[in-house]
Amino acid sequence: MSVPFFALSIGVTMLNIKNISPFYALFLPFFLNNAIGLVSATDKVPLHHVSAKDCKTCHEEIYSQWKGSMHANSTALKDPIHGTFYKAVIGDPKEEGINKNGKYPVCLQCHAPAAAIDGKTDLTSMEVYNEGINCVACHTISKFIGTKKAEGGLRLGTQAYEFSDSSLQGPGTNHTEADWQHPLFENSANPDVFKTSAICMGCHDQRKNSNKVALCQTGDEIASSGGSNNCLSCHMPVVNGKIDHSLLGGHSAKMVSKGLLMTMATTKENKKLNVTLKLTNQLPHSFPTGAPFRNVYVKITGYDKNGKEVWTSSQSHPLKDDKKAMFMYSLGDEEGNPAPPPKATKVLGDTRLKPHETRKLLYSLPKKKITKLRAVAYYDLLLPPMKNKFSEPEHKDLVTSKVIAVTENIIN
Repeated sequence: MSVPFFALSIGVTMLNIKNISPFYALFLPFFLNNAIGLVSATDKVPLHHVSAKDCKTCHEEIYSQWKGSMHANSTALKDPIHGTFYKAVIGDPKEEGINKNGKYPVCLQCHAPAAAIDGKTDLTSMEVYNEGINCVACHTISKFIGTKKAEGGLRLGTQAYEFSDSSLQGPGTNHTEADWQHPLFENSANPDVFKTSAICMGCHDQRKNSNKVALCQTGDEIASSGGSNNCLSCHMPVVNGKIDHSLLGGHSAKMVSKGLLMTMATTKENKKLNVTLKLTNQLPHSFPTGAPFRNVYVKITGYDKNGKEVWTSSQSHPLKDDKKAMFMYSLGDEEGNPAPPPKATKVLGDTRLKPHETRKLLYSLPKKKITKLRAVAYYDLLLPPMKNKFSEPEHKDLVTSKVIAVTENIIN
């Protein structure tokens, strides 16, 4: 392993100066001794224990993007939704030695990979455990071995990968030779992993609960679309010549909105107004995808010439009175009652838009005094009954429905 770049630079620079001033000569032993000391300290630290803060020194913009991402906030101590399920099903994320049915908690394989590699459950015992999917969690992946085991069952998160304990991995493109020479670690170009969806699939392929009911299943959805789609093209786009590490996904309404195309057409028939609302999923996976409680719903409202509401497709919520306008993945028990993901024993239904699907919603309503129809599509991270568990002021954003598409028609 090489001497840290800044210490080596200073030492070499001063040694190359023929006439070193007494001041710099005085501090030369300090610089060199600290360089050697840093090498020794780094040699003793496994790569997966390197904090994202150490990467910030040279990669401040990328660090800032990552810091605001759900990858950086994926643990049970930072993500309120994941934390609520974790505490209810697994236990206290601040306690060591927690297990589920005698096994290490599978959640940590994706949500806290550094802790999973060490087999630890107390996420406060080391800073990197609570950094979620930090820089080295991804940039030490050397190979994707797949989520499906030959004998059946799944490998999830860290189990689906091989990791390097000696070099940082990356795409190996768009770098000058100088960029690729890291002062502390060897770098390896690994485009098979870092320029493909392989980097994502360990955690985003599929996930089943203990009853073998499919929960998250984005990978299977993409496979069913028949295309060779690359997750990175949407979720890590190149912006101003640099790869964006904001990693926007299901927690970003702005990102979700890009996937839905919604148009509305109307025809008059006697005193009736026939409405066709067309929704197209422009994505290679289901809409919405990811956690099974994410959902989309649509409401249509009719207004008179004064802007007063005179008709609506749903008086309360489409989950209750306009189910065709509710796009969700429903889980339940053997009696057909709704059940939370960890306890579900069967799938009750899946009304989400399939990859690239176009669906039409038909309505027939009295024209009355309607002069304008407005259709709005909303996105929710949680189903209505679940929102009651997140009543704290800091959870407001989690329980607020986000507008992701709007279309209007003027009725003459």
